[in-house]
Amino acid sequence: MEHPLIVTLCAFLMLMVLMSWVGYRLFYRQGRFIRAQIGAPVITGLGELGADAEPESSTLVTFLQQIGNKVPTSEAEVAKLKGILIQAGFRSEHAMPVFYGVRIICTLVMFVLMLAMSGHLPANPAFNMIVLLFGAFVGWLLPKMFLEKKAKRRQETLRLALPDALDLMVVSVEAGLGLDMAIQHVAREMGVSHPELSEELSLVTLEMRAGKRRSDALRNLAERTGEAELGKLVAILIQSDRFGTSMGESLRTHSDYLRTRRRQEAEERAGKVGVKLVFPIFFFILPSMLIVAAGPGILQVFKYLFPLMNSIGK
Repeated sequence: MEHPLIVTLCAFLMLMVLMSWVGYRLFYRQGRFIRAQIGAPVITGLGELGADAEPESSTLVTFLQQIGNKVPTSEAEVAKLKGILIQAGFRSEHAMPVFYGVRIICTLVMFVLMLAMSGHLPANPAFNMIVLLFGAFVGWLLPKMFLEKKAKRRQETLRLALPDALDLMVVSVEAGLGLDMAIQHVAREMGVSHPELSEELSLVTLEMRAGKRRSDALRNLAERTGEAELGKLVAILIQSDRFGTSMGESLRTHSDYLRTRRRQEAEERAGKVGVKLVFPIFFFILPSMLIVAAGPGILQVFKYLFPLMNSIGK
């Protein structure tokens, strides 16, 4: 049984999602980066003061939130998923229901897609049911996989930005600033070059202003990001503050360690390039080179040698 209308609808939805993603990457994201470099608009009156209020949710976000609120969840699953959302940079209170709404939509889309493909499968009800359930299961897992990948990418971004932040923090501490003011200064100066790390350090500053102890605010930074190198930096800052050791020397040593490790990781990746290129060379480049090098000779063999052998045989 074929479903041409369902297949057409699925193809249209996939094309719409692809075009939206391409438009976001090419136009909206670049414009947002330029606006971040230019800065916020100048406040000319009292009417602009309310412009920075919490933006209204779009219709799609509201729809996803309403769907996600109806999904039954457990406390352990919610706590684990909330940690992954925070590590990925989604701190809104509506992030959890919106994520579950996306999960439900992806599950339904995959189920409908598998249902459309069931007409081309063998007429076996049990097998078709397994295919439908497998498609729904894949649709349920895909959003979480993308979320975990985004969290790891953000952690890598924070790790790569950490040496520059440490160098600036060393300069600030040795210039006479306290650790609190040094963190605030680094967060302000790195707002354009490394916005993710600047945002995390700004949250640390806000927590300390709210009355939380410095050690607790730094531990929250390590737990909030989930990055191992930030955890090591937090441990160094807490120990240096507790035992009274030189803060600048500790930060400089840790910065040198991070740069050395980054160089070693780059050398390790460069050493693996030769092994990774074996299969592409063997399956793609080598056949092309053989065709270019030996192709004319083989054509001459087919053109002259085979007719000659046939004439000798006769």
